[in-house]
Amino acid sequence: MSKIEINNVYKIFGNNPQSVMPMVKGGANKEEVLEQTGHTVGLDDVSLKIEEGETFVCMGLSGSGKSTLIRHLNRLIDPTDGEILVEGTNVMSFNKDQLIEFRRHKMSMVFQRFGLFPHKTVIQNVGYGLEMQGKPEDERYRVAMEKIDAVGLNGFENQFPNQLSGGMQQRVGLARALATDSDIMLMDEAFSALDPLIRSDMQKQLLDLQSELKKTIVFITHDLDESLRLGDHIGILNAGKLVQVGTPVDIIMNPADDYVKAFVKDVNRAKVIKAKVIMKDINNANDIDKSSLIKVNEDQFIEEFLPQIVCSNSNCEVVDKSGNVKGYISNKELQSSLTKS
Repeated sequence: MSKIEINNVYKIFGNNPQSVMPMVKGGANKEEVLEQTGHTVGLDDVSLKIEEGETFVCMGLSGSGKSTLIRHLNRLIDPTDGEILVEGTNVMSFNKDQLIEFRRHKMSMVFQRFGLFPHKTVIQNVGYGLEMQGKPEDERYRVAMEKIDAVGLNGFENQFPNQLSGGMQQRVGLARALATDSDIMLMDEAFSALDPLIRSDMQKQLLDLQSELKKTIVFITHDLDESLRLGDHIGILNAGKLVQVGTPVDIIMNPADDYVKAFVKDVNRAKVIKAKVIMKDINNANDIDKSSLIKVNEDQFIEEFLPQIVCSNSNCEVVDKSGNVKGYISNKELQSSLTKS
């Protein structure tokens, strides 16, 4: 069972969304619906599964429906049609009290504009979710300090948000989400308001934390480089439709349509493709010259070993962490993987 399942979800904004459903289900696109009815299609028959412990990145241009989608998961928005299951339970079945408990304990959210209380200190902001859960003050302080330390803000716990930089404020938001120890974290354009260097640092911070915590993260972005760096799987939305779901390598190597191709055309493939993706396995590598080999780890990105290959004109022997040979890479595989289709 997947951690999150979204099944045939539609969202139509307008005065009478149900009246527009037959038109949308009949195949009318977003522009046609808006022109003929004045209603806006936010999501159009979206279905996907998100597994426990993975970072699922949903991306698309402005207006594609990505933020609408993430807000359905904790019912900040209700669908016009379809169902959303979390651990097999349809969240649409929750009454008001059940929904409050669900938001307090099962999901946390990190917002684009930080969403901090300006009149509360850092430690008070971080501990706010615990306060809503009814945790005693000493426990709130202990857990909040742990998370403040985890995001590198030790010493700033008594500062107010307006005394912090944008990057530091976003760290507070991240610490607050971590403090409730929820299974699922929703991150809606969480780093897009940050300067490039700070944004890169926050991405690294999230990757480091995720390697330890193994949360289920749904991350919304319009930035392809960010999605490739963070995502175990990526879903790409266009005009409310989910046009492709796959691993970063799937998206780059096999774009589903022209919309996805436009996203990936300028990607540096060497930064996102690992040795194990392009290697020939041992049984199919008889045509590769093994007289001069450079040893590379199967999880190394091409850019990490490409300079050695170029300088030595050698082929690669691909090994796992234990040193076992898994396959080989020749110049032919390298050239094919780096050539845009």
